[in-house]
Amino acid sequence: MKITKVEPLLCDSAWGVWVFIKIQTDEGITGYGECSDHRGFTFGLVGCIKDLELALVGQDPRQVEKLYSDMYRLARQALGGVALKAIAGIDIALWDIKAKALGVPLYELFGGPYRNSIRLYWGHCGLYRARIPDLMQIPPLKTTEDIFNLGKEVVSRGYTALKTNATILTGDPTRISRLIVREKVESAQRIIETFREAVGDKVDICLDLSDSFNNDGFISISKAIEPYNLMWLEVDTNNPEALLHMKQSARTPICSGGILCTTRAYKPFLDLRSMDYAMVEVAGCGFTESKRIASLADTNEMLITPYNANSHLSTFITAHLCASVPNVKIMGIDVDGAPWKDDIVTEIPDIKDGYINIPAKPGLGVELNEKEIAKHPWLGHRG
Repeated sequence: MKITKVEPLLCDSAWGVWVFIKIQTDEGITGYGECSDHRGFTFGLVGCIKDLELALVGQDPRQVEKLYSDMYRLARQALGGVALKAIAGIDIALWDIKAKALGVPLYELFGGPYRNSIRLYWGHCGLYRARIPDLMQIPPLKTTEDIFNLGKEVVSRGYTALKTNATILTGDPTRISRLIVREKVESAQRIIETFREAVGDKVDICLDLSDSFNNDGFISISKAIEPYNLMWLEVDTNNPEALLHMKQSARTPICSGGILCTTRAYKPFLDLRSMDYAMVEVAGCGFTESKRIASLADTNEMLITPYNANSHLSTFITAHLCASVPNVKIMGIDVDGAPWKDDIVTEIPDIKDGYINIPAKPGLGVELNEKEIAKHPWLGHRG
């Protein structure tokens, strides 16, 4: 079997753009992957994919880990977020091909499944309703009453955990100085207090701080939310020592790693035990590297929290990771999304009572509907 074509497919996601990978072979087996980027570097990502195609055409797609290493070496002088994302999406599509060729679900290649269903949390809960309700055709969120009603909706739809954002009532965090702490702390405390009142004590709450706070701000907000018994505070940083300082100053567990892409990047954080839970985004790391990250975390007696903020395709991909490794605490998905998110895939995730059942069909267990994707072209960065 030989690779004949590696092709990026772009689809408007309302929030940004879903970037899919399509790999074709001379035996008629097609593999799909995803490496979506929502921050304005889509053309660079597409260019990396096309550059990597030159090295992949004619290769046997079943030699997945060899090809991952080849791509990594090829990008070594320009290795970074965009290049690693392109490699990640291609890597996932290669695994899809290999599992399809063998006629088994992807997790079977790794001795799985460890579990038949995975507990979910509702990610970015309230964010899209505050920022782009019209684009996503979802109820708007403007007040604490709206937050309370959303909390009730989370419970009514069977979810036992949610993750919200610290700035859903104060606007885009990129447009607020990180030094303006008091407003953010008071807003985040009001958000968490309202969600807790709505969902009760049996639903877990997580708070995503992204990179909105420096260390002093983090200490302030960690103290403010202590009474609400959060499952974790999520922090993005490239500095393991700074994160360790935050962790040591907080009573709430710390989850981090969402901006990291390789085992090498995670290692200093895990060595220092800078985090309590390691977040892994498979669309950013690839399946090969996500498995390695999970194994490294397991060696350090740490649980991972795989998360997907992209399309249903990535939900399937993430579910396969959760079925392939032992050390999973919970999996995250974005429940709100573009109105056409169900139309661009051939299968919808099987979610019941806040759990996703693992896919059973060969490969990833889902295909892309390319005709529907073509109906929603990406028209450029929204800003």
